[in-house]
Amino acid sequence: MYPKVLVVLAAVCLAVTLLAVTFASHTSKAVLAASTATPAYTESGDMLPPGDYRGWIFLSSGIDMNYFPKAAGMEDHSTFDNVFVNPEAYRSFLNTGTWPDKTVMVIEGREAASKGSINKSGHFQSGGVMGMEVHVKDEARFPGKWAFFSFDPPSGNGTLIPQGAPCYSCHVAHAAVDTTFVQFYPTLLPVATAKGTLSKAFLDEEAARSAAGK
Repeated sequence: MYPKVLVVLAAVCLAVTLLAVTFASHTSKAVLAASTATPAYTESGDMLPPGDYRGWIFLSSGIDMNYFPKAAGMEDHSTFDNVFVNPEAYRSFLNTGTWPDKTVMVIEGREAASKGSINKSGHFQSGGVMGMEVHVKDEARFPGKWAFFSFDPPSGNGTLIPQGAPCYSCHVAHAAVDTTFVQFYPTLLPVATAKGTLSKAFLDEEAARSAAGK
């Protein structure tokens, strides 16, 4: 998964505390966050919101990353994305170079600000979470093993993004490891390289890019 500009997450796409936290769902009914690091769902198939995912393993942060041109009127709007993964999946990745079943990756978007306090240049993250998406591996539940959920609002339940959405084919075609964009996670790419788990599609793309001198 994983990093994209979240102001366009709904169009292009693309877990939890020991205490239950109450959130408002899309229908404004109260829901509870999952109480373990494994994915949990409602009877209707929505995903329960991650609870204390900011206590998970932080993988990376990007600013204005996008795989498509920015939407009209958004050219001057900058956002950070922050990616977190549940600790169990992270430890397994370090050992194997790939993701186990029940991996949950959370990507949150926050506004990029430049004016504030003593800051004179560059950008910093400002305000609350603007948007959130989850990339989850649940082999028994999803035909392709992985699925994307969009959380709008971030405190509500997650809506399954249909399997035909562009994010699925994009991740299959370009992801470095197991349909996830490990190429953008600087602490994990060396692990996958050492373990020999980089995808052929990614290796071919890198070879072509190198040959083109890019």
